[in-house]
Amino acid sequence: MSKTNSFVFRALTFIASLILVGLCIQTGGLLTNFIFHFLNPKALSKLFITLDLTEIYDKSQWVFYSMYSFILSIAILTTVLFLELVMMMMKMDLTNPFNSFVSDKIYRISYITFSIGILSLIARKSADYLQKHGYDTDMLNQYWQDSQAFILMAGIIYIIAVIFRKGLEIQNENELTV
Repeated sequence: MSKTNSFVFRALTFIASLILVGLCIQTGGLLTNFIFHFLNPKALSKLFITLDLTEIYDKSQWVFYSMYSFILSIAILTTVLFLELVMMMMKMDLTNPFNSFVSDKIYRISYITFSIGILSLIARKSADYLQKHGYDTDMLNQYWQDSQAFILMAGIIYIIAVIFRKGLEIQNENELTV
C-alpha cells in the first residue's frame, strides 16, 4: 500500500476518533440535561446543551419521557456507531483487510446505522403528530432530521458488507487450494 493511502487512512481514523469524542461529549451533555430536568430545572439554561423540555413535561410526563428516550437512544446509537467504526479502523490491517473481524464490524455498523435511521424516522413522525396536538417540538427536529440518509447509508454499508463477506469466502477458498 502506498504511503499516501496509509496517511489518508490514518488521518481518517484520527478524524473519526475526534468525532467519537465529540459524540461522547454530546451524549453526556444530553444525559446531564435529562438528570437536571428533575434535580434543578432552573439550571437548564446554564448547561452545555440547553434542551429545555419543561413545557412538554408540564403538559405530559409520558410525552416528555418518550421524546427524551428517542433523543437519548439516537445519541447513544450514534456514539456506538462511531465507536465501532474507530475500533474497526484501529484494528484493521490494510495489507490483509479481508478477515472475519472486519467483516463482522461492517455488518454491525450497517445494523446500527439502520437502527438509527428507523428510530429517527419514528421519532420525527411522533414529533409531527405531537405538534399537531399542541406540543412545541420544533427544537427537537435537530436530533432526527437525517433519518432517510441513515437508512440509505445503512443499505449501502450492508451491500459493502455482503461484498466484503463474499471476498473473505473467496480468499479462504483460495488459501485452502494453495
